[in-house]
Amino acid sequence: MRVRRLSARDFRRYRELDIAFAPGLTVVRGPNEAGKSTVQRALELVLTRRATSTAAEVEQMRPWDAPSEARSVISIEFEQDEGDERKTGTVEKTFAGGKGTVRLDYDGQAIADPTLADQVLAELTGIPTEAFFRSTASVHHFEISDLARDESALRDRLQASISGADRGTSRARRKLERALHDLTTRGERNPGRLKVADQAVAQARAAVEQGQAALTQLERDRDALSTARERRLDAETALAERRSLLEKARQAERISAERSEATQRYERFREAVEVATEVDGLVTTHPSPHPLAVLRGTVERLRTMDQRIRELKAALAGEVEVKFDVAPAAVWQPLSRWSIALVIVGLVIAVGAFGAALLDVADLGMGPLVIGAVIAAIGLVLATVAWWARRNDKMQGQLRDVEIDRRLRGRSEMEAELRLTQAGLEQQLGTLGLADLAAAEDLLAREEEHVARIDRLQAQLNGLVGKEPRETLPARRDAAALEIEQKTSALDALGPIAREPRARERLEVEVRDQEDALERSRDDEANARARVEANAVDAEQVAGQAERLATWQEQLAALQRRQRVYDLTLQAIDRAERATMKTATRYLEAHMVRDLASATDGRYRRVRVDDRTLDIEVHAPEKADWVPIGSLSQGTIDLVFLVARLGLVRLITGDRRPPLVFDDPFVTFDNARAGRAVELLKSIAADFQVIYLTTSDRYDTIADAVVELLGPTAVDSSPAETPA
Repeated sequence: MRVRRLSARDFRRYRELDIAFAPGLTVVRGPNEAGKSTVQRALELVLTRRATSTAAEVEQMRPWDAPSEARSVISIEFEQDEGDERKTGTVEKTFAGGKGTVRLDYDGQAIADPTLADQVLAELTGIPTEAFFRSTASVHHFEISDLARDESALRDRLQASISGADRGTSRARRKLERALHDLTTRGERNPGRLKVADQAVAQARAAVEQGQAALTQLERDRDALSTARERRLDAETALAERRSLLEKARQAERISAERSEATQRYERFREAVEVATEVDGLVTTHPSPHPLAVLRGTVERLRTMDQRIRELKAALAGEVEVKFDVAPAAVWQPLSRWSIALVIVGLVIAVGAFGAALLDVADLGMGPLVIGAVIAAIGLVLATVAWWARRNDKMQGQLRDVEIDRRLRGRSEMEAELRLTQAGLEQQLGTLGLADLAAAEDLLAREEEHVARIDRLQAQLNGLVGKEPRETLPARRDAAALEIEQKTSALDALGPIAREPRARERLEVEVRDQEDALERSRDDEANARARVEANAVDAEQVAGQAERLATWQEQLAALQRRQRVYDLTLQAIDRAERATMKTATRYLEAHMVRDLASATDGRYRRVRVDDRTLDIEVHAPEKADWVPIGSLSQGTIDLVFLVARLGLVRLITGDRRPPLVFDDPFVTFDNARAGRAVELLKSIAADFQVIYLTTSDRYDTIADAVVELLGPTAVDSSPAETPA
C-alpha cells in the first residue's frame, strides 16, 4: 500500500491538514512542535485504530482551540498493487467513541462496517494491529531500541508470521506453566490438585474397605436393581434398533427423492444431448455452402440486377433519333488566300527595293520599303483573322460531332450496361451454382428455414441446460445416470425397509411406544435404586463412598492425563518455537546483513541473531570476532535495530507493502552514516513507501518529495508571574 494523500480535521494541533506523499521517499520536515508526530500518529490511527474506539486518547485528539462538539476526522487516499493492476482507494475515519464512523472505498466496494474495514486494511497492509504497526513499520526515534527490551513480543511476531498463529506462544507457555504448577505443587499449605486427588482417593479407598463387611446385606436389593437395569438395557437396545430402522426409512425417503431428481436431470440432459446432436447435424448439412448473410446479400443483388435488366430492355425497346445539320460554308479560306498574297506582294516590294539599293541599281528610298512592310502587315492581319475564323469553324464542327456521338453513345452505353448486368447476373448465379433467379430464391428460402430450425433447436437447448458447454452434456447425462444407479443401489442396500410403503410413519409410532417403555423401565430402575439406598444396613454410606472413590479415581486419572498433555504440549511448543525462531532469525540475518553493510559503508558485513535469546552480534573487523551490539556506539545500536525492524517488516508482511513511517531514527548518526542510512531507505522505497519525519534539511536532496511543516507562532503575551 502507498498513501498518496493524508487529510485531517480537528486533530491535535491542526484544525485542517492536507499532505501529499510521493510513492517512494517523502521527507516531512519541520521544527519542534510543527506536528511531525501528529502526522505519524494520524497514519497509525487511520490504518489500524478502530473508529469506534472509546480510549481516553480519542478525547485528547481534539485541538486545544476546537469546540467541544468537534471530532477528529482522518482520511487517506492510497493505491495498491494487485498483480499487474494498480488499484486506488480512500479511507475516512471519524473518531467519536461509540458513534465513530468509517468509510472505505476500494475495488468498487464501499465498506462502512468498522470491523470489516479494519480487516480489509489489515489485508492490504499486512499489519494486523496497531501494536504491530508501531513495533515494525511506524518507528519513533525514542522507540528504536525497544526491540531489545521486548523479546517475547518479537518471538510472538516471528511465530505468527511463520506459522500463521493468531495468539502469542509466550502467553500460551505461561498459561501451561501456571497450570502445571497448580497441578503438581506438593506443599502442605497449598497442595496441588494432584496431591489433593491422591489424598481423596486414599481416604475414599479406606472408607470403602471399611464398608465391605456391610455389602453382603445389600446383595438382594442390588439383585433387584440389577434386574431393573437389565430391563432398562433391553428397552434401550430395542429403542436403538427401532431408531436405526427409522433412520434407514428416512434415508430411503431422502434417497428416493434424490433419485427422482437425478432421473429428471438425466432426462433433461439426455434430451439436451439429442438436440445438440441434431443441431450439429444441421450445421453440417446446410442447403447452401454459403452463409445465410452472404446468400441473402447475393440474392438481393440478383434481384436488383434482374430489375435493372428489365428496365434496360424496356428502355432499348424504342429507336434513338439523331439529327444531322449541314455545316455552313467556311469563310476563312478566302481570307487565308488573300492574306498569303498580300504578304508575298509586300515582301517582294520590300526585298526588291532593298536589293536595288544594295546593288546600286536604283535608289528608291524608304517609300517602297514602307509600302512593302504595310502590305505584308495587312496580309498578316488577314492571316490572323483567317486563323481565328478557321479555329471557330473547327470548334463548331467538333461540338456537332460530340453531340452526334453523345446521342449515339447513350444507346450504346445502355446496351453495354445491359450486357454487363446480364454477365454479372450469370456470374452471381454461377457462383451459387444455380440456373436462374427463381432457383436462387428457392435456395434462400430453404437456407432460411434451415437456419431457423437450428435457432429453434438452439433455443430449446438453452432452455434445457442454459449456458452449459455442449462437450460436457454427455458427461452430465452419464453422471446423472450413474447417480440413478448409485441411488438405486443404496436403496437396495437398505433392504426391505426401503421398499415398504409408509415405513417411516409406522416406525415413528413404534419409536414413541418404545420410548414410553424405556421411561417405565427407568422408573422401575430408579425405584430399585431408591430401595437400595434406603437399606437400613448403611448401604447408602457404603455406596456413596464407593461412588466417591470412583469419582476421585477418575479425577486423578484425568489430572494425570492433563499433566502428561501439558508436558507434551510444552515440549511441542519448544520444538516448534526453536524451528520457527531458527527460520525467522536466518531470514532476519539475511536481510540485516545487506542493509547494515550498506548503511555502515561495509564496516559491518556479518550479523548473527541467537535463535533463543534473540541477542544480536556483529562481526567487528578490528577484533576479527563476533561482538554483542551492546558494546557498540548508541548510533550503531540504533542502526542495527533499525535494520532489524526493516527485516521484521518484510518477514511479517510477506507480499504486502505497508508504508514505513520513521520519526528521525537517525538523530544520533553523523552526517555520513545518516546519508548512507537515508540511501538505504531510498533503496527500500523501491518496494515500500517511506515517510521520514525530521527537523533537518540534510535529506531534502535525496527525497522524492519534501513536505515542510511550519512551527507554532502563538506566544504568551501576559506578563510573567513570580511564584510566591
